Formats: sequence, C-alpha cells, structure tokens
Amino acid sequence: MTTARGTAPLRDDRRVVLVVAILASFVVGLDSSVVTVALPAVRHELGGGLIVQQWVVDAYLVTLGSLILVAGSLSDVFGRVRIVTWGLVVFGLASVACAVAPSGAVLIVARALQGVGGALVTPSALALIVAAFRGAAQAKAIGTWTAWSSAAVIVGPVVGGLVVDGIGWRWVFVLSAVPIAVTIPLVVRITGDVRPESGHRIDVLGAVLAVVGVGGVVLGLIEQERLGWSSPLVVAALVVGAVALVAFVPWERRVTRTGGGPLVPLELFRARNFAVGNLATLSIYGALGMVGFVVTLFLQEVWSFPAWLAGIASLPPTLLLLALSTTVGGLAGRYGPRWFMAAGPAIAAVGALVMLGAGDDPAAYWWAVLPGLVLVGVGIATMVTPLTSAVLGSVPEREAGVGSAVNNAVARVAGLVVVALAGVVLGGGVSTAGLHRAMVVMALLLFAGAVVSAVGIRNTSPRS
Repeated sequence: MTTARGTAPLRDDRRVVLVVAILASFVVGLDSSVVTVALPAVRHELGGGLIVQQWVVDAYLVTLGSLILVAGSLSDVFGRVRIVTWGLVVFGLASVACAVAPSGAVLIVARALQGVGGALVTPSALALIVAAFRGAAQAKAIGTWTAWSSAAVIVGPVVGGLVVDGIGWRWVFVLSAVPIAVTIPLVVRITGDVRPESGHRIDVLGAVLAVVGVGGVVLGLIEQERLGWSSPLVVAALVVGAVALVAFVPWERRVTRTGGGPLVPLELFRARNFAVGNLATLSIYGALGMVGFVVTLFLQEVWSFPAWLAGIASLPPTLLLLALSTTVGGLAGRYGPRWFMAAGPAIAAVGALVMLGAGDDPAAYWWAVLPGLVLVGVGIATMVTPLTSAVLGSVPEREAGVGSAVNNAVARVAGLVVVALAGVVLGGGVSTAGLHRAMVVMALLLFAGAVVSAVGIRNTSPRS
C-alpha cells in the first residue's frame, strides 16, 4: 500500500492502531521490568551469581538490539501489521519456555528467543503510529503511547514482586504472555498497512555482522569478570565482535551503492535530528540501563528489601513518566524538542548525584534514593517523547519502520553494554560503593546526552 506524502495511510484505523501499539509495547515492557525484580530469586534457585543475572538481562537485549534492525527492514517490506503479529506469537512461546526453564542456560536461551519476538514487535508498533498520525497529533499520540506503555513498567515491579515472593519467579513470565491474547485479535482488525512501492531485499550479511558484533562484545565484557581479560574466549569474543562492528559500516555503504536494501540506510543519518538524536540516545539510554539494573539489585541485595517492596520503591520514575508524557508530547509538538531533550537528561543527572547520599542504612531511601528517583523520573518524562518525535519526525514515512528500529537498537545496545559493564563498575558484586560508582557513571552519561541535544538538535515546523 502506498500513499501520497503528507497523508496518514492508517488514519481510518488510528484508534485501533494506537491501542495495538500500546499493548504490543506493553508486552515487551512488562517482561523487562518483571525480570529485573526476579533476578535475586533466579540466582537463588538456578545459581551462577552476578554473571547469570547479567546474562538473563543481556541475552534478551543482545537479540533485541541486534535483530531489531532486521525487524525494521521486515516491517517496511512485509508490512507493520504482519510483523507485529509474528513478534507477538514468538514472544508468547518464548515466555512459556522461560517459565519452565530447568537451568540457567535454558533460561538464557529462552530469554534470547524473547528478544527475537521483542525485536519484531518494537519498531513495527511505533511505526504504525507514525503512519496513522501526522503533525502535532503524531507528537501527542507518541506521548500517549509512551505514557501508557510505561504502565507495564509500573505493573511489572509491583505485581512481579508479589508473584516472586508469593508463588515463585517462574510465574512472572506467564504474566508476559497474558497481554498477547488481547492484542492479537485487535491487530487483525487493522485494515490498512504501509508497504514500499517496490520490493526491497533483506540485508542478510548486514544482519549477521550486527548480531556477531553486538553479541561478541557483550560476551567478552560479561565473561571477563569470570575468566579474566587474558582468557582466550574473552579476547576472541572482543576481537571478533569489534571486527564485525567495524566491517558493518562499509558493508552497509556497499549495499547502498549497489542498490540493495541495507539493514541501516546510512542516508538517514544525513538528517541532523536523526543523527544527533541517536547519539543522544546512546548516552541517555546507557545511563537509564544502569539505574534500572543497579538500583533494583541494590535495594534487594544490600538493603534486603523483599522483591515486592523493591518494585514499589523503584516506581517513581515510571509514575512520573506516565503522568507527564502526554502533556510533554503535546508541548514538544508545539514548541519543538530541542530544549526538552537538553533539560531532561540534565535533571535526571542531578537525580543520579542525589543518590550518592545512599549508604548502608535503608532509611537513606527517604532522603537519597527517593528524591533521586523523582528527579530521574522528571528528567525522563521531559526527554523521552521529544526524543522519539525528533528522531522519527526526521525520516520519510516509508522508512519509519527502519528509522524506529535504528533508534530502538541504539537504545537497547546502549543498555545492554552498560549492563555488561556492570561487573566492572560494581567491582564484582553489589555494594554501597558500587552503587556510588554506578551513579557517577550514570550522571556523566546523562550530562553528555544533555549537551549533545542542546548543541545538535534543531526545532522544525511540525508536519500536518
């Protein structure tokens, strides 16, 4: 299906589209938030220490972050509705496999399969919104999507914590499959879709280079804690991963010159807001990956919070995101994203520094961690929707799927690399000193994102 420039090809279905995009993203967000709370229980039953905890998170993020680029191309070739449906089915089956995993290794493999499903869902869900809405309405719709999708992060830690403490961590993966049963019947109600005017080919070698590059680097960073930097496995993984990543860009250039379908259309980066927005994403989402992983583990393993209480204690950023995203999206659509993207990370960075006041006494939650998380939440809410709007508003509608995929891939890869480095930052285990080091790293990354946004982002007139 093709459309004239400036029209919304899915406008007749836009209410259903928005609900589907929210629910599909809810599935992915719910799983991520639930797993973080369940990590101590997983380690207790399956063993493996911090390394298994890291891999339970990163196995998902490796496949999600690397295959999301392929998924963006598939979305633009086969249609967003079809790819969302495939992704939901894969995610549901993988969730069941996680729930019955007999060992850490099986759980990690099942988590990687979940990442495949998440990769198919994520760019297509957001690209549906881009196709259905235009101008200020699009910015507001993205804000609504951001806010309600964040409900998954609210439900996850609290309900997940209650489930972990009550009937066991395995049941949290069953929770991930429930929204799928609601979403798939709604997907089939969407009558329109977006297809390219001519057939595109999938960049298979580019996909292999992306997976090997991201996976190799993450494998080396995580396993160095157990094996050491001089281990042949660690050295080989880092070298092979680095070589694959270095080879990725020239290969994409070659595919572009020969008229094929590159995994990442490099011409997208000629758009200033797309290039700068993704650079800011790399820094900002790396920081957010740090706070999500480290703070939750600290509350449970140092302050001995039960899982349900750790979930509630971690809620402030998500509550603020839910409360403010739609309003901020509307304001960013009217005034432009630049200063929202600059102010948000700076506010969140101050929040990270406030958490340096946390010590061994859990009472410090009230004067250090809670105020810090509130500031982080205000900063995230100020930044997320304008960032998404700036990046996706700078690409042609026909490439919204791959544009969304690139931005999501950058965000996921940033998070997984930071989690992979958590062992180095934390010093091999969770402690108060480790939390302080993590918060300093987080603040530096956020301040960098603020500067990049202030200097590089340009406000543009909204499309109508």
